[in-house]
Amino acid sequence: MRRETIAIHGGYMVDPTTRAVAVPIYQTVAYAFDSAEHGAALFNLETPGHRYGRISNPTNDVLEARVAELEGGIGALSVATGQAALHFAVLNLVEHGKNLVSVPQLYGTTYTLFANILPQLGITVRFAESAEPAAIARLIDDDTRGIFCESVGNPAGNICDIEALAEVAHRHAMPLLVDNTVATPILLRPFEYGADILIHSLTKFLGGHGTTLGGIIVDSGRFPWAEQADRYPMFSQPDPSYHGLIYTDHFGAAAYIGRCRSVYQRNMGSVLPPLSAFLLLQGIEKLALRIERHVENARRVAEFLRDDRRVQWVNYVGFPDNPYYPLAQKYLNGRACSLITFGVRGGFDGGCHFYNALKLIKRLVNLGDAKSLACHPASTTHRQMTPAEQLKAGVTPDTIRLSVGIEHVDDIIEDLDQALEACERVAAPSDNGIAGAARSAQ
Repeated sequence: MRRETIAIHGGYMVDPTTRAVAVPIYQTVAYAFDSAEHGAALFNLETPGHRYGRISNPTNDVLEARVAELEGGIGALSVATGQAALHFAVLNLVEHGKNLVSVPQLYGTTYTLFANILPQLGITVRFAESAEPAAIARLIDDDTRGIFCESVGNPAGNICDIEALAEVAHRHAMPLLVDNTVATPILLRPFEYGADILIHSLTKFLGGHGTTLGGIIVDSGRFPWAEQADRYPMFSQPDPSYHGLIYTDHFGAAAYIGRCRSVYQRNMGSVLPPLSAFLLLQGIEKLALRIERHVENARRVAEFLRDDRRVQWVNYVGFPDNPYYPLAQKYLNGRACSLITFGVRGGFDGGCHFYNALKLIKRLVNLGDAKSLACHPASTTHRQMTPAEQLKAGVTPDTIRLSVGIEHVDDIIEDLDQALEACERVAAPSDNGIAGAARSAQ
């Protein structure tokens, strides 16, 4: 099936008991065993089935199968949030005393997890100077266990060269982890370019309506864990918490995602409720249609901003002069995502004035909603970072991140126009060099 069809039918036929066409919500905590022997077989992973809601649920099964199929993966694990998905994905791979190498352009909370939280657990994340493969390769040593990037950076809007980063990772016998939240599998499937593990915040484009938190980890099933047993012993050595289970033997190509569920979801929780899984499935059914409208509206909005004298700079990969334009042609089939950043006069204060003047466009820190959303990263998502760290992440004091929704595009533009006019009335006469700094950061 093509992706548009998978989004509607993937992972589900009809309910075998009721013949329900819509995916049922299995609102239950636990599942009955046929016998003591049946329960033991389930807990030993000797027979398929559900045993407890913290570990699996039939509604969530459909969500996991659908997203895995959309991405071309072997399996997936849904969890409560995108941050939980990222946390589990790294813990399942990088042991105490080892490190992960990351590109610098990251979502603010991802940066906080990498820079401040994981080091408390004995895991170091090394931030490269850029997303260039050579910059990444320079930081790899014998203790490195993976490379991380966002396919399309949030909020920088940069596009990573996934194929080149995968080549670096595989040359050093390690996987490439990619956060594909912004691009979605409708615009880009990173597994087709060599990525090994994907992370999504389901909260964003896949859910698409700003109602439901969720995250998911998708396993390509292609990384040879058994061949790298010295580097990744957790997959090939007996697990004492599971009666000596060896994940590569039991799960085969799906060893990574099997261990992620068996160890981290089972023992650390962060469960996605079945009602949330159901709501997220409703969003995914309309994903392809929404992405078409998001992309077209974003193009129109970017052209408006580029041509407006009140706007200092626009970062939109759909413009031929954007440094990431060639990568957009390669990875996004010439389409630009609906994430746009731009700057107005007046630096930090100018950004705040513009932000405060918006009426239709909602002021918040989410993205990927059907509604148009705006964020001022310097005062919100990236506020905890130093100015230098913000610049590396692609954030300047005047940056406005716009997630263009699916409203009528003229209404979006009219709101931007009136906010720019309001900002113009209070803006400082000079941008104090902010526009130049922004363009350098791009």
